[in-house]
Amino acid sequence: LLSCRLYCEEAKDPKRRSCQTVLAEALDIIVRSFAPILPHLAEEVFQYIPYKKDSEGVFRTGWINASSAWKKPGTEEAIEGACAIRDSFLGSISGKNALEYEVTIVIEPGLLFELMEALQAEETSSVSQLNEIMMASQTTLLSELPKETPADANIIKGTFLINLEGGDICEQSSYKVIARPVAKAKCPRCRRYTSESSSTPCPRCLKVLAGKGST
Repeated sequence: LLSCRLYCEEAKDPKRRSCQTVLAEALDIIVRSFAPILPHLAEEVFQYIPYKKDSEGVFRTGWINASSAWKKPGTEEAIEGACAIRDSFLGSISGKNALEYEVTIVIEPGLLFELMEALQAEETSSVSQLNEIMMASQTTLLSELPKETPADANIIKGTFLINLEGGDICEQSSYKVIARPVAKAKCPRCRRYTSESSSTPCPRCLKVLAGKGST
């Protein structure tokens, strides 16, 4: 997930910049956490952080001060739900490359479906947050089973318990994951099977490369 965002998106793409922001925040919290027991290591790491504007040192800039903006209601539950669905998918293809598959997630209308929609607004995507978590080449999110299911598809069933507002909102949701081998070729740039030809980058990568050429 990180490597695709960092190395495949445009330098100033919001998805790439948001990934860098999370990594920077995680590093800051980790360094401050172990500073009391590993002071010299913490100080050395802190001094080499390239984006720090101050040079007072880790012990003079205060303790951990994470912004409340990181605690967005529903985000944790959405990620946990997506990871549970992903684990069901990965368990069904044990030992195989997840990128060689496209998945269809079927969830009846309800809270779990709404949480997954927050991770993927489009019905089908190869670049959404949901698809990145699924680790597949393409993910489709549906509220009902498609009329036709390919013969080579593998259907996995599962359930996920949602807890919101400290347990005040609870909902047991069922889901189905339809996994099938992807029909497209591997993109030589991002390595996802989303290209029409193995010698041509996929549409997303072509767009990024075109942007680099024009800057």
